[in-house]
Amino acid sequence: MQTVKEKTSYIKTRLYMGTIISIKVVTEKPYSEVNYNINRAFKTFQKVEEICSRFSDQSEVMQLLNNVGEQVKVSEILYQAVRYACKVAEITGGMFDPSIGQVLESKGFNRHYLTRNTVKSTIAPSPSVSYEDIIFDDKNKTVTLMKPLIIDLGAVAKGFAIDLAANVLRIYEGFYIEAGGDIFAGGKNEQGRPWKIGIRCPFNKDNIIGVVEVSDKAVCTSGSYERVSPNDEKTHHLLNPKSGKSETKIISSTVVAPFAMMADTLSTAAFILGEKKGIELLEENGLAGLLLSPDRKLWMTKEMEGHLNASK
Repeated sequence: MQTVKEKTSYIKTRLYMGTIISIKVVTEKPYSEVNYNINRAFKTFQKVEEICSRFSDQSEVMQLLNNVGEQVKVSEILYQAVRYACKVAEITGGMFDPSIGQVLESKGFNRHYLTRNTVKSTIAPSPSVSYEDIIFDDKNKTVTLMKPLIIDLGAVAKGFAIDLAANVLRIYEGFYIEAGGDIFAGGKNEQGRPWKIGIRCPFNKDNIIGVVEVSDKAVCTSGSYERVSPNDEKTHHLLNPKSGKSETKIISSTVVAPFAMMADTLSTAAFILGEKKGIELLEENGLAGLLLSPDRKLWMTKEMEGHLNASK
């Protein structure tokens, strides 16, 4: 029986987007080349953060707010991020909505993770806004805000950055990108096997709900325990755009998808929709998903049952 030669792992970590980013590459190629490309992958997080962050007045997305009613030519990264967020808003009937930035600001979610400075927009708030107030021109790549609003890409940008980083690292036999619980596992691990990823139990950090075995897929989790408002410890960042309140039916939502941006946004959307409609959303899109309630009830898609069973 032929044995599989164990390859070398190279691991580096950096801080971007308010979380620790960890990249592992599995390959037989020399360190100098691998290190160069890992650094290139990290730069995608820096670039996406500079463009999409709501916590910097100088970011492209915040500068867009100064041009209400005008067609604004934006970068490819910002266009794709906002366009995708609005598509998810459309399929969820607005239960996921990137125009929720003003509400998040009012709840205290407007503090930069490094400087701790409060970032407060100067636009006059509109009485009611939605993703439908964001208009796109696909040919010219322009975005028009029909009303004063704040775009929040918190459920999109990190996944998008992971996908861009993954594109840099696809030349290697295996790689693993983790950004605050959002993961893309490419190729195979050191033993030449698919990557095994544990789904953390929110009630006990030392325990896991289950293990999924994946290759060339993203695994992203949205949880109410991740970010709590400095103004009210009972308010977390996963808000229902219709009510402006934190959803409490679900405590954790995990999605396995071909791309991290898809897994990231749909884990958030499923969380807000709740167990029944959330699972329906994931089933309709053929995705593996798992929802956990505060009383420890578990719901999962048929696709997720297959992933969990395969990993046993």
